[in-house]
Amino acid sequence: MNDICGISIMLLPNANAMRALPSNYGVRDSFRMALPYANAYRALPYANAIKAFSYVLTNPLFGKKSALTFTNEEGEQEQEDLVYNRQDFCATTSNKQLNFVQHIRTILKINGTAAVVVPDNVLFEGGAGETVRKKLLETTDLHTILRLPTGIFYAQGVKANVIFFENKMASPTHQTKEVWFYDYRTNVKCTLKKNPLKESDLDDFEKCYNPENRFNRKETYSAENPNGRWRKYTYKEIIARDKTSLDITWLKSGEDAVDYSLAELMTIIEDKSKNILLAVSELKDIIGKIEE
Repeated sequence: MNDICGISIMLLPNANAMRALPSNYGVRDSFRMALPYANAYRALPYANAIKAFSYVLTNPLFGKKSALTFTNEEGEQEQEDLVYNRQDFCATTSNKQLNFVQHIRTILKINGTAAVVVPDNVLFEGGAGETVRKKLLETTDLHTILRLPTGIFYAQGVKANVIFFENKMASPTHQTKEVWFYDYRTNVKCTLKKNPLKESDLDDFEKCYNPENRFNRKETYSAENPNGRWRKYTYKEIIARDKTSLDITWLKSGEDAVDYSLAELMTIIEDKSKNILLAVSELKDIIGKIEE
């Protein structure tokens, strides 16, 4: 009964959040996608080379790009973007999250369900990101997106979501009819120490999700209740958005100040410094190639 692929098992709203999972099924890390090295994509087999799964619950590696580090003829360290090309992928990209999402879709059985933690860039990035989103909307029922609050990961400032989708058979029409969004980020303040995310915090999401019958849902958002966190958008509305963006919020943000400890502030500063240095390095590489 090893029909569930559990890779870095994601945070579920509570023990009943995925009641569709049969109680006699065991979660087994039977296919390790949380691979530690940038060139690990080369080890990812095509879908027809491995067993397909009914359920995939995962929190893949964060970080946008895969890269290989090598030593050039002068003995200097250089990096090269790793672009993984697979025939069963709809987009060729070095973005790790987009590759993971594509791979997860290929290993799902027909009507198989996936719940995947992804950073915001998967929802709004153009180019390959738009291609992948359109493919998901066309070939799967991408029915739910949960916007997670910041402050729940060790890396500060990470903005993440959980996307829920079911794989479907090939069809001349798009499989996604509507996407339900639960915004548990806007005006929600979490920190690892002072105010960590609790299981009970997602009780309302589970209620809205309605795992007993997700086809019978009711929005909490309305013109009379603009602060409702649960809202649906039709396929037509989403496909009309710039870059088919799924990065959607309608709630007005209030006070965004968060009480961080000194250690947490230092971590944030260090992370931002690393990102700035990386951006400068990439910019230098681009300028150098132009000048050549």
